[in-house]
Order: sequence, then structure tokens, then C-alpha cells
Amino acid sequence: MVAAGPGGHHQTIRLPGIPRGRAGPHRRGRRFTPTRDRPAPDKPPLVGVRRRCQRRGMTSSAFTVTGHWIGGGIVAGSAGTLPVLNPATGDLVAEVPAGTSADVDRAVAAARAAFPGWAATGPAERAATLRRIAAGLAARQEEIASAITAEMGSPIAMSRTAQFAFPMAVLESVAGLADDFSWTEEIGNSLIVREPIGVVAAITPWNFPLQQIVSKLAPALLAGNTMVFKPSENAPLTARILAEVTDAAALPAGVFNVVYGTGPVVGEALSAHPDVDMISFTGSTRAGRRISAVAAGTVKRVALELGGKGANIILDDADLPQAVATGVMMAFANGGQVCGAWPRMLVPAARQEEVVALAVEAAQRFTVGDPNTETTVLGPMASEAHRQKVDGYIARGVAEGTRLVFGGPGRPEGLATGAYVRPTIFAAVDPRSALAQEEIFGPVLTIIPYADEEEAVAIANGTEYGLTSGVFGEPEHALAVAARLRVGQVDINGGHWNPLAPFGGYKQSGNGREFGRFGLEEFLETKSIQR
Repeated sequence: MVAAGPGGHHQTIRLPGIPRGRAGPHRRGRRFTPTRDRPAPDKPPLVGVRRRCQRRGMTSSAFTVTGHWIGGGIVAGSAGTLPVLNPATGDLVAEVPAGTSADVDRAVAAARAAFPGWAATGPAERAATLRRIAAGLAARQEEIASAITAEMGSPIAMSRTAQFAFPMAVLESVAGLADDFSWTEEIGNSLIVREPIGVVAAITPWNFPLQQIVSKLAPALLAGNTMVFKPSENAPLTARILAEVTDAAALPAGVFNVVYGTGPVVGEALSAHPDVDMISFTGSTRAGRRISAVAAGTVKRVALELGGKGANIILDDADLPQAVATGVMMAFANGGQVCGAWPRMLVPAARQEEVVALAVEAAQRFTVGDPNTETTVLGPMASEAHRQKVDGYIARGVAEGTRLVFGGPGRPEGLATGAYVRPTIFAAVDPRSALAQEEIFGPVLTIIPYADEEEAVAIANGTEYGLTSGVFGEPEHALAVAARLRVGQVDINGGHWNPLAPFGGYKQSGNGREFGRFGLEEFLETKSIQR
């Protein structure tokens, strides 16, 4: 299956060794006993979502997630609830607790209490736990896919494939690091020891609800850390399923905790908390700046995966149909709600009209519609507020006289309600314009002509972001251009995503890396012992 990966990467999904059967409790081999018993709820906490996920509409009724997940069980919220709306219909599908700083204190205390025992567990056992989590998620694939579609509008076919398969691949690849990673090494008379950093706070966005947390949870757990997780208030349902799966996988109580709530309340409390040793955040550059400022008060480690404005440079010697078709997919996949998307297509000026024709042809295949329909390619934006933001950029481009070649402002025909936008392509775009400089985070492609290779590289590097880019051309030529780009990852001729390769940004796209040993190292401290 070919899809856009977690950073937006063109990828054939292969998931060897992931079990498909229902996972049992697998409670053998535990190294320590939690200090408190796991509560046994009188009914499955997500019975409401399961019931509604069996009905494809999810339009009229709602369920309530009655509490946070702290210390291995449900802890009731105390400050009201937050609504979760289906972006395709605007209907209420869930309510989750509105977390407070007191809830954060409880979760951090649980994580701190669980840390010594989990840190003392060997890497092999921690890897085995990750594999049990993978098995548990596999057993609930359809439930997870339906929840993602309901909470953020991902088409059901994508929720079953890319939204689910990429976190599974990350779990398996991270678990596979345990045996070969250099947990210790000798340098002269020194023993170098890599140890867990402590309590990690993870804060994630709504665009890939399961992928975003698994990319943090898997390396953090393998490193021996404990975690407090704040999911996006717009897409929080998958978090509870994951918590239940970790419990069934015999992850000790307190190692993984979930506090629902908003960024200004829960996110700020986690960032400032003196017993949180590290913040791992994925989201907007604006929010990343705020987290960094708040976290500086306790000098904690901060890893940031922030915004992007990727450029797809199509060279004179590229396979033009392949380059354009892949580029359109990389701009529109997941509704363009991908930090590693390529919303800028840089093309030789003399070939711009060829590119426009090919891009319009490719864009016609991105049908917009009900995300519960199997054939839908693009669903709604993740919220009505986000629809208005994306549509505002499209309308601004038209108002400024930018050449519109596909789509345009307003909802697609036949979709008078819901958070839908029209996939849109502009041509002859000024590289200094807002369309070309600002992260729109929607299905908006800007075609930018360049006079020569020097100008192409300058345009590609000419934003505040530096997350991803693509280059299409003769392989050695493309590699030479890729080396000049100030970004954390470049795909040449649609190169496939590698879950063992690092992913992260330059400039204001963040700091730190995810995936493979590079992602594992983010969650480790290094100690030197002289002898």
C-alpha cells in the first residue's frame, strides 16, 4: 500500500512480524509489582465508542470518557468536560475531562513513583512490552480506525492503513533496537552509561492521533522512562484505547498516564512542572516557542517537532509525470494536514505549463466526501476552525490575484455542511507571498517557477522552516541538490520512508529527532564513570 507517512513521506507499507490475533494479558516476567492495584471499572471505559464505531454515521449520540488515566486506572475529572466534535457533521461524538493542574500533579506523581521500577527493568523486557502493545493495538485496529475517522475526519480507508500501519511499524522498529543499541561503552578509563531521563511529558497534535504518541511512547519506554501524555483536545479518543492496551500488555501502573485538557492549562502545567524531566512536543511553531519558554524555568530537556513548508524541487532532468503526481499526493494526503507535506512545487519556468496540466490531472483524483465512505480520498479538515483558516488562505490568494488553476475558496459542491475545503492549486506563485511562506496545513499546492538551479535552492531554503523537502531528477544530480537544502529530511525521486532513519527539523521546524536509534537517544541521559 502506498501512502503518505507520518512526516508525509511516500511509502510502501510493510509490517513484518506484527501479530494479528487478540492479545492476551501476557503478564509473565514482570520485574516488579506496582505500589497500587489496578482499578477494575464496572464496564469497559470505551463501550460508548465501540458501540458507535459499529454504526458508520456516528452523528447523533455521544459518550463520555469519565476520567483521566492515572496510575493504571481511571481517575475522575473534576472541572467539567470538553466536547469532541465530528468534523464531517459538527455533531458531538464524545466528551472528555477538562484537565487541571491538580490532575497534572497526580499524573506526574504516579509517573515519578513508577520510574525506579521501570528504569530497573532490562531493555529486553521493555522491548517485549512494546511488542505486546503492538499486538494489543492490532486486535483493536477497526475500533482505532473508526475513532480516528470520527474525531479528526481521516477517511476510513486511510485510518485503517496509514494512520494505523505507521505506528505499528514504529513499535516494531523501536523494539528491535533493544539488543544492538550501545547502552554502555568503554572510552579509555571511563564507562559511558546511557540511562533513562526520568518522567517525560508528551504533547501531541490531532493530525495523526495514534502515530504521534507512539513515536514518543515507544522510544521513551524502551529507554526506561515513564510518561504523562496530553493528547489534543480535538482528537483524544485514541489515547484511551492506547491506555487500555498498555494495561492489557502488563505495563506497570503509573508508567503511562493520560491527562486530557487544553494546552493553556494542561500543557502549561506539564511544561512548568518541576518533576517533569523532559517535554516531547509535536505541533505548531508558535506553541513550540511557548513550551520552550515555560520549560526554561526548570531547565528541562525539550524536543520539538514543529511546522514545515516543504519544497518539492523538480529538476530539468526529472521524470515529470512521476514528480508531479507524487508531489500532488504529498501536498494533499491527509487533507494536507501533515507537517512534512510538500505544499510548494518548484519547477523550471520553461516547463510550468506542462506541470500545471499534470498537476490538475492528478488533483482530480482526490475526491472529497464523507470520511466513512470507503472510496473517499479526502475528508474534512479536522475542525471547523481549521476549515476557516485554510479557506481564508485560499480566498486571500484569489484576492491577491494569484493564478488559480484548480479548486478555490468555499466548500466543495454537494457538501454544504461539515469542515470541507476544496483541494486547490495556484500557479506562478510569488515565493515571498503568504501562500508560499506560511504553513497553511491544508490541501493547497503552490507551483513556483524558477529560472535556474541556484534560484530553486534559494527559494526552497527561503522560509523559516526546515523540516522536509523532495527532489526529482537524475539520481546523482538530485543528490547534489539535496545536500544543499537546509532541512532535516529529503526524499529523492519519492524515496520511501525508513522508520530507522531520523526525522526532525532545522531552523524553526524544531530540534531533536524521532525514529530509530536517533529517536531513542533523545530520551536518554549520558553518564561518565571514571575508574
